[in-house]
Amino acid sequence: MSVQNADHQADVIIVGGGLSGLTLACALGTAGVSTLVIDREPAEDTLQPDFDGRTTAIAYGAGTVLMGAGVWDHLDGNVGPMLDIRVTDQSSPLFLHYDHREVGDRPFGWIIENRVLRHALYRRLKQLPAVTHLAPATVTHMERAASGVRVTLADGQAAAGRLVVGADGKKSFCREQAGIKQIGWSYRQHAIVCTIRHTGPHGGVAVEQFLPAGPFAMLPLAGGHHTSIVWTEPSDRVDFYMNLSEERFTEELQLRVGDWLGDVTPVAGRWSWPLGLSHAERYIDTRLALVSESAHGMHPIAGQGLNVGIRDLAALAEVVVDAIRVGLDPGAPDVLERYQRWRRTDTVTLLATTDALVRLFSNDIKPLGHARRLGMAAINNLAPLKPAKQFFMRHAMGIVGELPRLVRGEAL
Repeated sequence: MSVQNADHQADVIIVGGGLSGLTLACALGTAGVSTLVIDREPAEDTLQPDFDGRTTAIAYGAGTVLMGAGVWDHLDGNVGPMLDIRVTDQSSPLFLHYDHREVGDRPFGWIIENRVLRHALYRRLKQLPAVTHLAPATVTHMERAASGVRVTLADGQAAAGRLVVGADGKKSFCREQAGIKQIGWSYRQHAIVCTIRHTGPHGGVAVEQFLPAGPFAMLPLAGGHHTSIVWTEPSDRVDFYMNLSEERFTEELQLRVGDWLGDVTPVAGRWSWPLGLSHAERYIDTRLALVSESAHGMHPIAGQGLNVGIRDLAALAEVVVDAIRVGLDPGAPDVLERYQRWRRTDTVTLLATTDALVRLFSNDIKPLGHARRLGMAAINNLAPLKPAKQFFMRHAMGIVGELPRLVRGEAL
């Protein structure tokens, strides 16, 4: 495979300029690894308020990765800390309450608008001489062999490297090019996403209310008077809500939010996304590693989707950096096998957990509802179950298991 006439050369080629791909580029670039990012989105377009109305719950462990990759300072304080998490089941007075003070003085995590995080990632990339960011750019052809990797772009440019990372989402070109199959299914649900302004302060409290149609989440944004809404409905009902007038949509929101935030007003539009589960049969192939949604996708019921993806890239960055530092090939089979072994258990566990939660809570079966509420009340109030509750809280923070250095707050 010839690399002599390649327009770009790098140790690592990242296909995909979403939040995961850009974060990986920042992590590798901070460690001095030559990296090329191929991003299909024009950078300036993605910073507009109407590009992506979603927000992301960044668990504490994922936040330390952003800090270690030099991204955090570029967020300019536009983060809403989660200090409390309250889980309720329909209108039951029994609930589960997580208070961050029960496990230390750190927040559970932060709520960040996707476009704000993307802007911070772009700003960080510009500071990293080891990283080349091509945008907009699309991969049309890829060759992977024992000797290296070569990709061809739609504009005719070519790039050569030693490892290619598929960070190109659910319909991953990299995964399909490698012939990696995936299992999965639709939940026949959509998430309706919007932001509300409210007259009362949220106090850093995140609420997840389980309703028969699916979870309704309220996630505290920076400033105290804005909250991100992730509202799950059956797919055959989503058009009804998406097409409501502003007045009727506000009424539906107020009905679900209740009065704890005062009067609510939706701002900056509304979006909807289909929900499902997907899992690649493997995360690696010849000189290829898959991360985040290229490898797996899950229901947002536990707010762990991107956090699992960030743990992927933290682990991959660590094995790549460790290999390069001792003069080894970062795309060698044993390096990639280490990454896959490291990440599979955590991912499969969370996929199974989120799937079970969807099936457990997205219904109105009365005996099951009673059992759910009693279970939450027991975890919340019974002293013998306090260790279990603390474990669940640490899990929500993303600081359980075999953690990469970046998640532990250490440099690569």
